[in-house]
Amino acid sequence: MASSTHHELKETKMSMYMHDFSAGPNITDIPVAGIAGKLWVFNQFGTVYVVDDSLTEGPSRNSTVVGRAQGIVVTASLDGRNALVLLSIVFTNKKYNGSTIEIQGNSKQFEPIREVAVVSGTGKFRFARGYATFETYFVDQPTDYAVIRSNITVQHY
Repeated sequence: MASSTHHELKETKMSMYMHDFSAGPNITDIPVAGIAGKLWVFNQFGTVYVVDDSLTEGPSRNSTVVGRAQGIVVTASLDGRNALVLLSIVFTNKKYNGSTIEIQGNSKQFEPIREVAVVSGTGKFRFARGYATFETYFVDQPTDYAVIRSNITVQHY
């Protein structure tokens, strides 16, 4: 006989900031594959990046760390304007430690706000579904450092 437990659907909204270093000694976003003979850059079709960005509560690098954004980003359109994003938001803070939110979707790279789907989660976000937005908050082109604000809304049990 199967046992059943009643779980109420919850909604959680959160904002966090990704710190993305594309160059220098603390690189967190690196191209690992692309078309032979072509420059591996974010707007070149076929370029694959691996990402391991820190996530903080605020936009400052010294803000409280809440986790990591780990995954891959592939420039997936011939014109270089869209990227397939596959990210795990891996929480390390006390409130959600060990839980994850899984993000997947088409990111329109040159739009001010990019929206992707939350397709799953683990731990406190088991069976999560929802959406996330990415908005470039700050860019320092000489050092290849960017801060991206992410707003996440999920429903979960």
